[in-house]
Amino acid sequence: MATAALRIEEDDRVSTGEAVRAEIIYTPDDGKRHQVFIPPEGTATETRRSHPDQPVTVSIRDGRADADSFDLDRSGFAFRTVATGVRDFHDPAEVEQTYYPELEALLKAETGASRVRIFDHTVRVTGGGDADRPTRLPVHRAHVDYTVKSGPERVRDLMGDEAEALLAGRVAEINVWRPIVGPVLASPLAVAEADSLNPEELIATDLIYEDRVGEIYEFAPNPAHRWVYFPEMTRDEVLLLKSYDSATDGRARFTPHTAFTHPDTPADAPARQSIEVRAFVFFD
Repeated sequence: MATAALRIEEDDRVSTGEAVRAEIIYTPDDGKRHQVFIPPEGTATETRRSHPDQPVTVSIRDGRADADSFDLDRSGFAFRTVATGVRDFHDPAEVEQTYYPELEALLKAETGASRVRIFDHTVRVTGGGDADRPTRLPVHRAHVDYTVKSGPERVRDLMGDEAEALLAGRVAEINVWRPIVGPVLASPLAVAEADSLNPEELIATDLIYEDRVGEIYEFAPNPAHRWVYFPEMTRDEVLLLKSYDSATDGRARFTPHTAFTHPDTPADAPARQSIEVRAFVFFD
């Protein structure tokens, strides 16, 4: 059951771009090990959790006015206009054959990585999908997909005998989020600027699927967090989100993100449909 919403005053540094006041769902820092139980794809079943929500009303800034100021190594995310040749994002074969190569080229250009390994993707639709078009629901909770433990573990799962040599160098995991149709009016995506975070706010959480257990970070609230969104994103726009970076030289390592309920969402807004692709990038 959700706890009563708190209010956090917006940080003094939040200035450029108009902002909305909306709830971000955090998690309580209660000293317990948290668990999240993930339903199978193709169902509208709600995710089950071992711990309560902690909704917090915050300021979420419109980032379009200064979109070029955000970058992966400082902010933890970047906003780009990138057309795609994909016709049907619900077709896994077309996504792998057409979209994966597009994103491999994009990620190399954006990061300077010498190698990119795209390893999965998820389609999300508000209201859920069906057996013929498997989807998941948007996640309305501040989280990061990988941790200092699960990032390297996933590299080992994917890269086999090459893993240890690759992990000896710099490795990062980047998600690429794109609307399938646009403009997005329902459940837009918000991201927190990575340099507004404190590592002590990271809460390692078990992610329990039918066949495996992963680990993510959820986040405790802090009034210093600077949240940003890009309203009415279209099919030709993407957000690159850094979910893990092995570098410990001060650059962004983990970027919280979440869907949120915009207070001005029209009652007849179409379902939000989006795709997120996950990739490891490796550096010489």
